[in-house]
Amino acid sequence: MTGSMKRTRGVLLFSLTAVAAGCGASAEANGTGDVADSTAATVYTRVINVEVMEVARESFVEEIRLTGTATANRDVLVSAEESGVIREVLVEKGRYVAAGTPLARIDDTVLSAQVGQARAQADLAGQTWERRKRLWEEDGVGSEIAYLEARSAAEQTAANLAVLEERLARTVIRAPFGGILEDRRVEVGTLVNPGQAVARIVDLDPVKVSAGVPERYAADLAAGAEARITFAVLDGAEFTAPIRYVGSVVDPSNRTFPVEVQIRNAGALIKPEMVADLSVVRRRTDEALVLPQDALVRVEDGFVVFVVEDAHGESSVVARTVEVAGSQKDRVVVSAGVAVGDRVVVVGQKSVAHGDRVNIVATRR
Repeated sequence: MTGSMKRTRGVLLFSLTAVAAGCGASAEANGTGDVADSTAATVYTRVINVEVMEVARESFVEEIRLTGTATANRDVLVSAEESGVIREVLVEKGRYVAAGTPLARIDDTVLSAQVGQARAQADLAGQTWERRKRLWEEDGVGSEIAYLEARSAAEQTAANLAVLEERLARTVIRAPFGGILEDRRVEVGTLVNPGQAVARIVDLDPVKVSAGVPERYAADLAAGAEARITFAVLDGAEFTAPIRYVGSVVDPSNRTFPVEVQIRNAGALIKPEMVADLSVVRRRTDEALVLPQDALVRVEDGFVVFVVEDAHGESSVVARTVEVAGSQKDRVVVSAGVAVGDRVVVVGQKSVAHGDRVNIVATRR
């Protein structure tokens, strides 16, 4: 192709392009061309399906929930009070014993002899005193010193006899109170000394349940408040009892103070060291605005809920900041931010934002 032909083709193409551009501009100015139709934008507004709950006033009970441990009402080691060899074991482990029931017997041969000797001495001293007294007080016979010595001897021998009789009685080891003989630590032939543990007695009716209460509840608990106690291991067996003891000192290791309740334990179903759940009413509100916990959405400075509002035939959500006054399980009390009759989003609240259009598919009452 020659140079003149190339120049002619270039001029032609430029002219066609200019014409096309002019036609497009004309059509756009007239608003009747295809270009205008192709550049028009279509705006879509999303609509989210939600479930709502109408806010209403209702009674609300806030509870303090604690974990406690059961302990025996009384649990003691019974010790020997005299020395000697165990000659007889009278009760086997696991048996119930009443207060005063003999558990074991220590050899009392020596003490029995000493008691007999002391009794004879006491009888002689007593008779001597009676004669000295009669002679001195009635007949004026004898001396005052002999009179006083006879009285002193009678008193001393009587006291010595009482001591030995008490020691002899203590050779029989007895249950200090009614309970289960949980453990026996001696057998026939065991040599025991005073203070040595012989048996363990456990009183299981009633039982005590103790728990530690966080210090923030110090102003909310007092002796006499009713507590509900449940034992999961006993198929949820439930008991109610007043708090009988509230500690006065906070444990610095865990920042709690102790509370204690006492419950009946017929049949000894509750065993020491079983875990119990305690619930104590902290406060009761009759006209509270209550929402499900899930309805609240955490934001940087607290919580918001989404309330549905209607305008121009459409429903949209508005984010409102709420103040929480209390909670219990999956419910919360709201003190500000919503009013009776407001429709709060309870399903779909994680998917909406302020101003979104919504479609209510269900309403909870």
